[in-house]
Amino acid sequence: MNLKTRRYQMAGAAGVIELLRDDPATARASKGTAVIAHPHPLYGGTMENKVVQTLARAFVTAGWTAVRFNFRGVGASQGQHDNGQGELEDMLAVVKFQAPEGALALAGFSFGSFVASRAVAGLWPTRQAEKIVLVGTAASKFDVASLPPDAHDACLVIHGEEDDTVPLAAVMDWARPQSLPVTVIPGGGHFFHGQLPLLKSLVVRHLRS
Repeated sequence: MNLKTRRYQMAGAAGVIELLRDDPATARASKGTAVIAHPHPLYGGTMENKVVQTLARAFVTAGWTAVRFNFRGVGASQGQHDNGQGELEDMLAVVKFQAPEGALALAGFSFGSFVASRAVAGLWPTRQAEKIVLVGTAASKFDVASLPPDAHDACLVIHGEEDDTVPLAAVMDWARPQSLPVTVIPGGGHFFHGQLPLLKSLVVRHLRS
């Protein structure tokens, strides 16, 4: 968390949702708002996870406002873990109240990518995300949504070659029927230890493209 990070709370379907918001240096000229989802709550996932922080920094570097939030039952967020359905409600609530208008980006890491994929699919008919970033997508553990064909150009999927939590093969099996490209970080594990600067660089490049 940096000195410009601000902590908020808002109302959600299960009670309070805790958020962190980072604005770019020129907040008035922000390109839009990115809502970022964290990894699995039952395995220590929070909005302060290092990969989630890296995603927030990448968005801010590229001129976006980054909003991270704790799923229900995590930190100061009220409620109980709901296997993805309630967490999708949480993410959609954050989008509705923290990014009610303007350009929208959706991102997630691991379990958060699963939730973000469902948010993209659900919102697409009425509100299309200009940028989508899915990292360490938990395709071996959850029913990750297929992305609308029109969303592919907006989407960056990143996975570690040596991810032992979510095998790369599972992500390829999810992406292949969609002809959705996957960017593979050579030697990368699930948490990208020692490779977070590279991860940030890849995301910033995508956001600026």
